[in-house]
Amino acid sequence: MAIISTKYLLTHAQSNGYAVPAFNIHNAETIQAILETCAEMRAPVILAGTPGTFKHIGFSEIYALCQAYSHSFTMPVALHLDHHETLDDILTKIGEGVRSVMIDGSHLPFEENIALVKSVVNFCHAHDCSVEAELGRLGGVEDDMEVDAESAFLTSPAEALRFAQLTGIDSLAVAIGTAHGLYTQRPKIDFARLEKIRNTVDIPLVLHGASDVPDANVRRAIELGVCKVNVATELKIAFAGAVRKWFTDNPEGNDPRYYMRMGMDAMKAVVRDKIHVCSAEGRLI
Repeated sequence: MAIISTKYLLTHAQSNGYAVPAFNIHNAETIQAILETCAEMRAPVILAGTPGTFKHIGFSEIYALCQAYSHSFTMPVALHLDHHETLDDILTKIGEGVRSVMIDGSHLPFEENIALVKSVVNFCHAHDCSVEAELGRLGGVEDDMEVDAESAFLTSPAEALRFAQLTGIDSLAVAIGTAHGLYTQRPKIDFARLEKIRNTVDIPLVLHGASDVPDANVRRAIELGVCKVNVATELKIAFAGAVRKWFTDNPEGNDPRYYMRMGMDAMKAVVRDKIHVCSAEGRLI
């Protein structure tokens, strides 16, 4: 077993009408909780780490832990660089073994986004590393970056085609009305736009901001061509809530083996639910 590129997972998902869940990781316990669940359900998985995650725990340490779990759970693991913004940072981590990256130039003008993404693609493809990029911009908070509603904008189907052709990316994250974080009101997902994008480009599509989105909407997005579904905030809330409850019930408690296990089990319940929504159970290849 090994750390693999996401392109193999997403190509299989695209051909078979399901999505691969991508779960954001933050520490050793979150990695273990996610992989325990995926191993139990024999579901493919993408572990996504933002730049902030790799500041909290070094990349080399996370990589080694994922590699060890890949062997102990007898399953390939895709360790994915989520929302990375600089070529130098990505090149360093590819040199250490990563095989899946998201270069986020969505904040840049269209032509500058293309130039940045293409520079990453040229290097990554020479190292069997898949590249995801984003066109359009989601609102909400991701890592330390906040995008207000006025700065968010949806993906143009025509621009999506040009972007995919000029960059050579392996998957495209689309902005269709979801946002990072939790919603203050029910998200309005533009399924008609998603369908137009799907009919325009042939590479796998990615849905960011899937936390707190109704299951029926996520399933509809998968039916319309989404092959990767990103989940972050719901995992953190479940973990923190369970740990908080443990300390309420055990005010004198201090053993992390107990309260961390409670957080992990709460996170596993969310992971299990998302795997079902993505129809990913039993899809491990």
